[in-house]
Amino acid sequence: MIPARRAVSGVPAPQAEAIIDLDAIAHNIRILREHAGNAGLMAVVKADGYNHGGAAVAAAALAAGAREIGVTTVAEALQLRRAGIEAPILCWLNNPDSDYVGAIEADIEIGVPSTTHLLAVAAAASAIGKPATIAIKVDTGLNRNGASAHEYPLLLDELVRLSREGTVRLRTIFSHLAHADDPGNPVLDIQRQRFLDAIAAAQVRGLEPEIVHLANSAATLTRPDLHFDLVRPGIAVYGLSPVPELGTFGLIPAMTVRTRVALVKEVAAGEGVSYGHGWIAPRDTVVALLPAGYADGIPRALGGKFDVLLGDVRRPGIGRVCMDQVVVDLGPDGGGVREGDHAVFFGNGQQGEPVAQDWAAALGTIHYEVVTGLRGRIVKRYIGGG
Repeated sequence: MIPARRAVSGVPAPQAEAIIDLDAIAHNIRILREHAGNAGLMAVVKADGYNHGGAAVAAAALAAGAREIGVTTVAEALQLRRAGIEAPILCWLNNPDSDYVGAIEADIEIGVPSTTHLLAVAAAASAIGKPATIAIKVDTGLNRNGASAHEYPLLLDELVRLSREGTVRLRTIFSHLAHADDPGNPVLDIQRQRFLDAIAAAQVRGLEPEIVHLANSAATLTRPDLHFDLVRPGIAVYGLSPVPELGTFGLIPAMTVRTRVALVKEVAAGEGVSYGHGWIAPRDTVVALLPAGYADGIPRALGGKFDVLLGDVRRPGIGRVCMDQVVVDLGPDGGGVREGDHAVFFGNGQQGEPVAQDWAAALGTIHYEVVTGLRGRIVKRYIGGG
């Protein structure tokens, strides 16, 4: 049970909050480490820790046994350094004109997907007289970020020259999977072989990476042959299954999103609720107004397709999701619900509340989008981790 948040110094508790359970993060890291075997673990905290709070999640993950941290941009990496994260950090998606000087000065490992990026990083290293630590990202079949089959040999040749000059230091070769959420897909085996070939191509040129990694959350949990030196889970760190049809893998969702009832009122039979009267009361009933809407990341498309947990009972959302509010049906007797009571949009499911995957299924999307889409007036609060 999540404790209520009390007002302090006359400041009211937030109307809506995302409660992040750092003990759940630690639990999930331990589960992932068990699956990783002898491989190290990099916790991915890009996009502000999948909207859970990058610095808080990174600290909790490292305390639970993660070895390294992964993000997308230099800016994200530098923000973690400023927050006191001292562990190795890799960033892998940057424009050629990113703040590579800042990254090098902060000992950030920089992902390099092309010769253009490599030369930009090398120029920054030369400008400050400090070698850059780099990770070559090779495209093995996702055809997104990473050096293509044509680009890769040229990139390696340039890397040989710059390594001899002492401008850059190769630490890592890595890639990303296209079908990891389908563990039996033959493309995974093709990518594995291409990855091995890419490593061999570097070694032939005298380039010996310290570590290589390929596995995301799904591969960490289902494909031990793809673990290599390090696994790189993202969504599973937050307790969300990367392959929902295979179950939870013992993971615990770390985010609970809840609000407080702003108003309870009676609605007569035959009356419509909210814009367009998309829901007509079939009988006299009582409804509750919840002060969170699509401006806060509650998708408008979720209207009429979701429940909330209110008073230990799941109550249906009715009518449209509005910018600032939604309405739920409490039934003719109101269920004893009062203004100020907590209503849970989704959580870990242990109290019978919906989970993020329920929203994803209703919307025809993935739970990644659900948790990263919350915004606006939803305030983060952390529990556990002590």
